[in-house]
Amino acid sequence: MSVSDHSFSKHADKDTSMDGNSSKPSLATHIVNGVERLVLDAIERTKPLEVDPARSQLFGLFVAAEEAGMIADDSNVGVFDGFDEEGSVTDLSADSLCRLLARRWGLDMAAREAQALQTRLPADQLERMRVLRSMMRMWMEWSYAWRRWDEFHQR
Repeated sequence: MSVSDHSFSKHADKDTSMDGNSSKPSLATHIVNGVERLVLDAIERTKPLEVDPARSQLFGLFVAAEEAGMIADDSNVGVFDGFDEEGSVTDLSADSLCRLLARRWGLDMAAREAQALQTRLPADQLERMRVLRSMMRMWMEWSYAWRRWDEFHQR
């Protein structure tokens, strides 16, 4: 399944471009928007991302990001290694993708505020965090397996 097979129209208005070209969204923008669409659809339909067709579609986006060289080795990335939405657009590692979506949805600020006020996150934000964590876990597992493929498939 290629990136062009995915429909990005539902949430495409969220971001015009991550590569500075506002007339045509970048591949990274399409991938991020596609992941966002899958996460939000999973929440809306109360279906886990781990179940097809969402899992296969998410994996298709992972493959597109990997083939484009956008997935950094998660094992070498610190938790807050200078992450910047504009500067790290081509880093679609699990950590970066999760931080990007959390920032896009305001979850990072909501979590800080809830912690500072010692209150709970609203249920909708908590659900977004839960599904985002599922996405991040699958993305990390695929990244790990992809990096180690050659070790177990010697020619």
